[in-house]
Amino acid sequence: MQTYLKGIKKAVTIDTDGPMVIIGEKINPTGRKKMAAALQAGDMEYIRGLAQSQLATGAEVLDVNVGVPGMDDVALMVSVVKFLNEFVEVPLCLDSSNPATLAAGLAVAPGKPLVNSVSGEESRLSSILPVVKDRGAAVIGLLMDDSGVPTTAEARLAVAEKILERALKLGIPKEDIVIDPLVMSVGAESSAGRTTIETIRLVREKLGLNINLGASNVSFGMPERPTINMAFLAITMLAGATCAITDPIKMAGVIRASDLLLGRDEYGMRYIKTYRQIQAVLAAQAAEQKPD
Repeated sequence: MQTYLKGIKKAVTIDTDGPMVIIGEKINPTGRKKMAAALQAGDMEYIRGLAQSQLATGAEVLDVNVGVPGMDDVALMVSVVKFLNEFVEVPLCLDSSNPATLAAGLAVAPGKPLVNSVSGEESRLSSILPVVKDRGAAVIGLLMDDSGVPTTAEARLAVAEKILERALKLGIPKEDIVIDPLVMSVGAESSAGRTTIETIRLVREKLGLNINLGASNVSFGMPERPTINMAFLAITMLAGATCAITDPIKMAGVIRASDLLLGRDEYGMRYIKTYRQIQAVLAAQAAEQKPD
């Protein structure tokens, strides 16, 4: 299964048989005070820096979320997307729970973007999927419904089937549906990671769809979170995950190493390129911090 995305100049294919696609997560104020402050101040240069650092370390798609309490997220999404269009060539992933915000952003987003996200909740299905259909975008489907997040892989598969059925009825192609199995914290429930992994296996086996991860949730509340996140990414890639919304400077190395070990990187060229990119960014950051 191939999910095709396109930016101003660059296209990206999320492929069930291909290497994992990295979606940069940092243009999002959730839990990021500096990003929230930049949006409030209209500091687009801060956003430029976040975009460029992610692209320089392996991001192939950029997630864009502008949800700051008290601000007009519809107007803000339009402003940020238009700004990114000036220098970002890769596809965008527009991230909002507000259908009006998504519609406004999709109207100015180039090429074929990705929408993050719809769920199995009736209100979301009826409000988000028509926006996706009208724009011809692809969409991430979260495996939760009006009863919350199912506790078993089988119940999450049922939500995936519901999202797919509703999308197909609207005329959204199957290949434009990317499923997010939902990652819960192993600090709160020790079997949470295993449930997600089993959900990935079932969705791939039964539906054949591409699968996205917000991998960092798995380690919430635990010490040395990056170690857990890296181990989880590697395991889920073997299970069938094909894209991840993550921090590329921290996670691109393990993602490309996993691709290499899974035989998806001929002669290790993607791994070597990503390694060099990350080292260059780290060296530049160290030089900036070095006192005169």
